[in-house]
Amino acid sequence: MAKPMNVLGSELASCCTSPMTGFYRTGYCETGADDRGVHVVCAQMTEAFLTFTKSRGNDLSTPAPMFGFPGLKPGDKWCLCANRWKEAFDAGVAPPVDLSATHIRTLEYVSLDQLKQHALNN
Repeated sequence: MAKPMNVLGSELASCCTSPMTGFYRTGYCETGADDRGVHVVCAQMTEAFLTFTKSRGNDLSTPAPMFGFPGLKPGDKWCLCANRWKEAFDAGVAPPVDLSATHIRTLEYVSLDQLKQHALNN
């Protein structure tokens, strides 16, 4: 089985394990047929983005212990849905992205140039 690739064309790096992220909760922004949201963008949370996504009906800051979800705070990294990151980008509140940990499928939704505008230290 081939290793997943990132948007830079190299092997996908881990996004975060504390809190444990990824659709499959492996720490990687991997995706598959059962991931309808396409959780492939490794982003570092900001207050502006957390407020924005909450206003869109996806509250990532409130803990949900029944799902083992601790709630996110600014500075946490998380695998976001590609469409939500694009929506935030269009609204001017896109959070910074870890390019090495962002899955290549992200490029089906946004360009590498758009991602690079918000790159962390890649």
